[in-house]
Amino acid sequence: MPRPLRPDMWVFGVAVVLLSIGVVMVYSASAIVAADRFQDPYFFLKKQVAWALLGAACLWGALRTDYRRLERVVLPLLVVAAALLVLVLVPPLGQAINGTRRWIRLGPVSFQPAELAKLALVVYLAAFLAKKREALGDFRRGLLPPLAVAGLLAALVLAQPDLGGCLTLVALTLALLFLAGGRVAHLGLLLASALPLLAVAIWAAPYRLRRITAFVDPWSDPRGGGFQIIQSWLALGNGGLFGQGIGGSKQKLFYLPESHTDFIFAILGEELGFVGAAAVVGLFVVLVWRGLRIGLRTPDPFGAYLALGITVLIATQTLANLGVVTGLLPTKGLPLPFISFGGSALLVTMLSTGVLLNISQHANV
Repeated sequence: MPRPLRPDMWVFGVAVVLLSIGVVMVYSASAIVAADRFQDPYFFLKKQVAWALLGAACLWGALRTDYRRLERVVLPLLVVAAALLVLVLVPPLGQAINGTRRWIRLGPVSFQPAELAKLALVVYLAAFLAKKREALGDFRRGLLPPLAVAGLLAALVLAQPDLGGCLTLVALTLALLFLAGGRVAHLGLLLASALPLLAVAIWAAPYRLRRITAFVDPWSDPRGGGFQIIQSWLALGNGGLFGQGIGGSKQKLFYLPESHTDFIFAILGEELGFVGAAAVVGLFVVLVWRGLRIGLRTPDPFGAYLALGITVLIATQTLANLGVVTGLLPTKGLPLPFISFGGSALLVTMLSTGVLLNISQHANV
């Protein structure tokens, strides 16, 4: 008798808890700003709840849909993702905010195509590696095709400009190729050749160079380039061991910019303290552990690489966000999965988690 299909309840439970924490923290971090800007303290909360409910529906739909169907739509998914990345650069389709074009507005709703591109790249890499894994030792046949696809998507994301999203795509590709058995010498050579390109991208944009300078010594410009990270440190330090309690943050009172989006973990640390922040990090560790376990125990190659790719994507974005908030990485706008305010990232994260749960039903976990 075949065993009954049951999703990994660890992954499901962690996703529900993180999503719930995110809704609470978005309201706590944004209520004062929302009341000042929109005369409605629940402005961001209502949007986040709506996105969370839609994301939950996406998770449930993905859980109930056989993940192997994704292998049949790899090409259309890539084409749609690339087309949207091109369209976002074309006014008036692409909405310009703070000098960047990262959103396509459809009536009252804005969507960030780069988030879809991340998932599309994961699906493509999983399908490619499932068929060509034995060719990974050959640079031309095994590495060049996925690098070309990832390079195209990364270049389109960089054109927005979004260096953080671009680096996420590159890191995801290299990590998945490594997990699939790619030669370390080839991957090391690729990484070394990418560093000069990264240096040029930073040098060509003065604001990126200022971020690097602020990262090295934030106190050299405490009211300019170093302001955000200093305010983040103050928030984390003010949290102490057990925090100021939900709603008790001082830094969210117009001190810490992007307190409900990219820097929401700093507010979480201030209100829940080291214990609360460590617990949230622990939840992400459990999610990554179970995701890797699912990938390593899934019998078919496509499902295995798809699970590993989704897990690496969530882990990469989590590490990048936490690194920025704690000052271990230069300031860059990357949301914290499940928790930061934002519809596009939350939808794709929930959809990806649903796919991971569907794969887990077939894995020996």
